[in-house]
Amino acid sequence: MSTTTNSTHDLDVLIVGGGIAGLSLAAELAGRCRVALVEAEPTLAYHTSSRSAQQLIPSFGPAPVQELTRRTLARLVAEGGYVADAGGPRLAWPSRFMLVGTPEDVDCESHGGMQALSPGQARALVPQLRPGAFEAAALDTESVRTDAPALLAHHESRARAAGAMISLGSPVHTAQRVGGGWLVGAGAEGFHATNVVNAAGAWADDVAVLFGVERLGLQPYRRTAALVSLAEPLDPDTPMVAAADGTWYFRPDEAGALVSPSEAEPSRAEDASPRPGDVERTLERIARVVDLPVTGIVRAWTGLRTSCADGLPVVGFDPEAPGFFWLAGQGGYGFQTSSALAEDAAGQLLAGPEALRSGSYPVSKTDRALDPHRLSVRSQRIGG
Repeated sequence: MSTTTNSTHDLDVLIVGGGIAGLSLAAELAGRCRVALVEAEPTLAYHTSSRSAQQLIPSFGPAPVQELTRRTLARLVAEGGYVADAGGPRLAWPSRFMLVGTPEDVDCESHGGMQALSPGQARALVPQLRPGAFEAAALDTESVRTDAPALLAHHESRARAAGAMISLGSPVHTAQRVGGGWLVGAGAEGFHATNVVNAAGAWADDVAVLFGVERLGLQPYRRTAALVSLAEPLDPDTPMVAAADGTWYFRPDEAGALVSPSEAEPSRAEDASPRPGDVERTLERIARVVDLPVTGIVRAWTGLRTSCADGLPVVGFDPEAPGFFWLAGQGGYGFQTSSALAEDAAGQLLAGPEALRSGSYPVSKTDRALDPHRLSVRSQRIGG
């Protein structure tokens, strides 16, 4: 179906995707250049970003992700620009994270900074843990909870206040390279942008194809979660607890508890939903280790976390398509890396590809680790 555009907006940067990645970048760029964001859905953060576990764990992920997480937490917690408005909700606050399981699994999954605990020490912090049900534990005391809706609204407010245009219900339907930039039709609007940022999450490869850019082989994975009611409320200070073998996690919530099977099952890009029995089987697994008095399932959902083959986000200009910038593949690290990734992406976009190539813009070790150039052989060339 064709869509008629009513006007064409001249931009420096057009961001495709209104999840945490696109919104945080829009907030970072607004007021520094002409920027707009287009989102296919009628609301922002409809898919994965609205289905976050809302726990930011510095010890979680490979080294570049841990570095990005530390920087993001510094901005969320310490910098004045990332605190809640007067009278508004908190954006982030301390919330411990615990691994439990066999000594081998805990040792494999725990990282620097985590404190080893005996089963008795773990049970003193989480009395619901069953005696004899696990052999080892480790605690991250630097972990942080975030209010995802408040953080998304915070970025949106900053972006709009600084002049960013945000268009909802505006899927990209046409795109072509014209006059040193991109001519893009999205919804009923037209845009001419020097740079286009692909922040489309699970749909990032599909968006690339629409722009005539080769896919990177980004793979969406399912992750289901549910809010359950409890006969006895958990102490709000109870740490988030995860099985070190990656089969479940739970944390306290106002509704009772949030639980998840922590699965990573490959999926197509879609509006995913839980499958029959997913939550019930998760509760059975948790019950072997935790005495969690569940009285009912309040709400369940499934999000898609999308990753590159090497498990790192992809951030930077495409090596073959001028003016096409990737901000995708964050996997399960979207919220916890969002502010740092937005800062890095904004720096590269404002500097431009020539400055990056010439070395006049300083490229960090993390920037190099995430650069799309590392994916020099595209997935479809090797049958991906």
